[in-house]
Amino acid sequence: MALEDARMTRNIQREVSRRYIDATRLDVRVIHGVCYFRGSISALRTHPEVNLEHESEIIRKIIHQHSGIKSVVWDVRMNN
Repeated sequence: MALEDARMTRNIQREVSRRYIDATRLDVRVIHGVCYFRGSISALRTHPEVNLEHESEIIRKIIHQHSGIKSVVWDVRMNN
């Protein structure tokens, strides 16, 4: 199970990196099919117009669509 969790963690980190947010202070972990997000996100300097709330919703929807993900724990602050 640990190998599968590690694979899913990498896939989810890849998905987050595709969004127009600064997620350098965001910790992403998958443990037994539960995806944990902890930390903070902010808009990229090159895209200050990004709506962080909207991006958060998109990320959660994408993650829920991954097979093997049972639930998402979202403990993330949004810094404007």
